[in-house]
Amino acid sequence: MKMPKKLKIKDLPSVDRPRERNKSAGHRKRLRDRFLQSGLNGFLNYEIVELLLTLGTPRKDCKQMAKEIIKKFKGLRGSLDATPEELQQIKGIGQINTFGLKLFQSISEQYAKEKIPIKTLLDSPKLVAEYLQKKIGREKKEHFIVLYLNAKNQLIYEETISIGILNANLVHPREVFKPAIEHLAASIIIVHNHPSGETEPSQDDIEVTKRIKEVGKIMGIEVLDHVIIAGNKVFSFKEKKLL
Repeated sequence: MKMPKKLKIKDLPSVDRPRERNKSAGHRKRLRDRFLQSGLNGFLNYEIVELLLTLGTPRKDCKQMAKEIIKKFKGLRGSLDATPEELQQIKGIGQINTFGLKLFQSISEQYAKEKIPIKTLLDSPKLVAEYLQKKIGREKKEHFIVLYLNAKNQLIYEETISIGILNANLVHPREVFKPAIEHLAASIIIVHNHPSGETEPSQDDIEVTKRIKEVGKIMGIEVLDHVIIAGNKVFSFKEKKLL
């Protein structure tokens, strides 16, 4: 008599299979409890990234991936600034995993915009950088932005004039000063980013600044500064006495 074949777990219908215990659930809960009790005090950089990864990866251990991200991008700032494509170069990271990190980025950018509202004083390169760093500091293309100020150096308007390689022949003073006239600006600050990470101004940067400053003198609208942002680094034409 032929004996019946012994059933294995994998042969059972999915409804009859015993549920596998999620080994990392307890660890994730401890991370979240720590955060709820004390904020990020005592957290290592990789634990912060790990906590964000768990938002998009609810049933997988994220510790090793978090450590790899911190290592590859040389710290917390680089990890949080990395693009989804860059993050997905890490083994185990897919489009879904990056949800928490990208959510944090977007919330930070929105917070930065609302933190310095219109009519806020912008009288130093540091304040200008804080205002726009989240907006253009990580961009892969150059963004040329003009900030329009009233007589008290308070921001009353801003406009992105161009996106792409900054070329002296492509940035027209009329595009810069038209909003200044419309919004009765007393002065302007020019700002653009360098995706290369270096803040040293190019020859085109210098020529653009010179042209706009000359037109500003004719129109009676002062060019207070030209600020270059590269990641967390800042270059001020005014501070370097190039304006």
